[in-house]
Amino acid sequence: MPVTHVALLRGINVGRAKRVAMADLRALVEGLGYADARTLLNSGNVVFTARGTTGASAGARIEKALVKELGVPARTIVLTARELAVAVEANPLLDVAGDPSRFLIAFLADAADRARLRPLEKEKWGREAIALGTRVAYLWCADGILTSPVATAVGRALGDGVTSRNWTTVLKLHQMASPVREAK
Repeated sequence: MPVTHVALLRGINVGRAKRVAMADLRALVEGLGYADARTLLNSGNVVFTARGTTGASAGARIEKALVKELGVPARTIVLTARELAVAVEANPLLDVAGDPSRFLIAFLADAADRARLRPLEKEKWGREAIALGTRVAYLWCADGILTSPVATAVGRALGDGVTSRNWTTVLKLHQMASPVREAK
């Protein structure tokens, strides 16, 4: 049975660097044998289905193909639709995060990296907040993402082992990755 996956490419189409057309990205993913590739926005979000693959192996294959076929290096974090659903359902900061554009979900390439973020949970962040999920960190950036101390600290701790999306994008990806419910 095919499993729905979500691939998050780090740093795609940010500024002038790492430009990738979404049609090319969909073709690349389907060229690897994955099915039903759909992109969201212009920033490296791909939902696809696959049989018999893990997120780590799919991510590595997509990364390799990006360099080989498009000349673009980009860390690719792949999770299943179920893993994304768990991250959405377990969100502990919904009562704190009032603006979805300032609320980030940082997806970890390796769940073991949570240990590197645990010290950040103990720090005082003023109006900002951080909470850890199974394979994500929830970041409330009250005064904006670009100047956020908590987002900067997570990036410094994990480097390219993390990529973030705002809450609105996460909810759209969750909807895209969820099974279609037929009208009765």
